[in-house]
Amino acid sequence: MRRTGRIIRKRRSPDNHVTTPRSRPAVRAAAALAAGALALSLTACGGGDDGDDDKGGGTGGTENTVTLPELDGASLEVAAVWTGAEQANFKKVLAEFEKRTGAKVTFVPAQDPIINFLGSKIAGGAPPDVAMLPQPGAVRQAVEKNWAKPLGAKARAELAENYSPGWQDIGTVDGKQYGVYYKAANKSLIWYNAQVFENAGASEPKTWDELLTAAQTVYDSGVTPFSVGGAEGWTLTDWFENVYLSQAGPEKYDQLARHEIKWTDPSVTEALATLAEIWGKKDYVAGGASGALQTDFPASVTQTFTGGDQPKAGMVYEGDFVQVNIGETEAEVGTDAKVFPFPAVGDAPPVVSGGDAAVILEDSEAAQALVTFLASPDAARIHAGLGGYLSPNRNVPASAYPNDVQRKMAKALVDAGDDFRFDMSDQAPQAFGGTPGKGEWKALQDFLKNPRDIAGTQARLEADAAAAYGN
Repeated sequence: MRRTGRIIRKRRSPDNHVTTPRSRPAVRAAAALAAGALALSLTACGGGDDGDDDKGGGTGGTENTVTLPELDGASLEVAAVWTGAEQANFKKVLAEFEKRTGAKVTFVPAQDPIINFLGSKIAGGAPPDVAMLPQPGAVRQAVEKNWAKPLGAKARAELAENYSPGWQDIGTVDGKQYGVYYKAANKSLIWYNAQVFENAGASEPKTWDELLTAAQTVYDSGVTPFSVGGAEGWTLTDWFENVYLSQAGPEKYDQLARHEIKWTDPSVTEALATLAEIWGKKDYVAGGASGALQTDFPASVTQTFTGGDQPKAGMVYEGDFVQVNIGETEAEVGTDAKVFPFPAVGDAPPVVSGGDAAVILEDSEAAQALVTFLASPDAARIHAGLGGYLSPNRNVPASAYPNDVQRKMAKALVDAGDDFRFDMSDQAPQAFGGTPGKGEWKALQDFLKNPRDIAGTQARLEADAAAAYGN
């Protein structure tokens, strides 16, 4: 299950890698999203409506805002790496499309890396009609392999109506629109067990030093501070990106994302040393390094919110989608499970985002209709109401989200407009930033196991990056 920034508009470099303009003021990006993120402190937030419906995810709209064709007898396959509740919720969106068109839609569970999965399906002559691709690099790769088909006029019209130019741009390759970013994420949040914090006398931190203080306070109360889903390397890249963005700053972040500076750069040394203050601290990670490396992402969440005030850990880092997994426990978001923005390591707190784009592989009226539906507020409204989901669609009403927490997160995302930074590993070639057991995922898993080996980790990261980027 690949999860999907700090928000900034992307362009393409001559070598086809995703790039970001150097001239865009980083402070504006930070202010737009950080201001929204800072409103996410859940001390006073529960599941009720705060009466602010028109100020959240968009401008509202009627129940059905898009006209869909009659597709009786048509069948479609949609592939995604989503599992568990995330998959179940998406299937409810697909069920509404079936109801409105008469088409039959089958969800096809995919494995990471999804490009490899799709390659095998295409080689076997059975590609899915639509795939949800979790990286801009994967969208470009699908285009370069002649797998992806351009969006039709109706899908493009929905995008123009509902999405900011920046979100349209990251689904564009060589001037043609291929992707609809149906799902987005704010990946700069730390969730905590409220009873653990209350018992320990810990408070929500705003800086890295305050986070270390809170962790020690939780530890002194008898609870391990952090749960880390190290079995899935993407969670570790997200940890690194938040520390690096805040500490090194957006210019360096952009340069490292493009491999214009090496992973042996002193700024990377500093970020890894900072991570080691948690990953390398004895008894700060549930199960130790070996236990964390056997803990997948869902378990890293559920073990933080089960066991009452004696869970396996007091805090877990990851994005807004953590709510889906909290829903599998008895904890309630806003009361038992609360959240604070990832603390500032440097001058400003980081906000990192990502997303999943719907891309057509088998062009047909039905496939075009489905992607048009996914670009509309209608589809996003259904998914939003189920929790654990954010849409970059600016015309999804705030009232669609089930609680004040998600309304604030959606507002922060939409209010950022075109000022956003995307997940760094998602911008990298998939061989480096998106493959289990390889590249950045594997190097950071090894670093979690041995946080003293900063120089060796940097050397491995640089060797793998150089091979993947071809420089």
